Amino acid sequence: MNSRMGSQMRLPPYRHIEELHSAYRVRQADIRRRLAEFATVPSEEYFPELVYCLLTPQSSAVNAANAVDALRKAGCWDRPETSAGILRRASAYIRFHNTKAKRIAEAYAVFETIAGELTATPDARALRAWLVGNVKGLGWKEASHFLRNIGKRDLAILDRHILKNLKHHGALASIPATLTPKRYSAIERRFDRFAAAVGIPMDELDLLFWSNETGEILK
Repeated sequence: MNSRMGSQMRLPPYRHIEELHSAYRVRQADIRRRLAEFATVPSEEYFPELVYCLLTPQSSAVNAANAVDALRKAGCWDRPETSAGILRRASAYIRFHNTKAKRIAEAYAVFETIAGELTATPDARALRAWLVGNVKGLGWKEASHFLRNIGKRDLAILDRHILKNLKHHGALASIPATLTPKRYSAIERRFDRFAAAVGIPMDELDLLFWSNETGEILK
């Protein structure tokens, strides 16, 4: 038996599935509506969405959204000193604001290339790999989040909420301390198998798990 098969067999059986289906029945229409909204995001909003995903690591989703609005109004994507000042404000406070302001400016400088790749590469997972390799500040989770927010599907956004719920339902035996690319890919496959087993698409499960934790269907 190879190690991959062995790790699968050591997983506990899936748990609390009726609880999951009950929550899904309540939120299904709203979740599908939100995913449909992602699919209609216009291309001129792609860069603000990218900025949002550059800002969310170790900062709240609400503050990241407020920060994007403030940066947009100031028109300072390419001015990291000004951007950093905005990211320090209480209503838009972002950790590591100096570094993230620099990353925004770097992404802005090459966004024509990024936009070209978004158009030229239809495969979401290949596109994610390209983004991780070419956009500073985007890891696997952030690249998956960005692509989901502009309508791409079948990518796992493995934040703490998702990992906690996967463990709760028995799709993970434990939550890893770190997520290497190899481990991320392995958990994404488990998530995909779990979604198929319970009959709920992975993209919809992602938003369901988020709403279970936060009470809202956020982006």
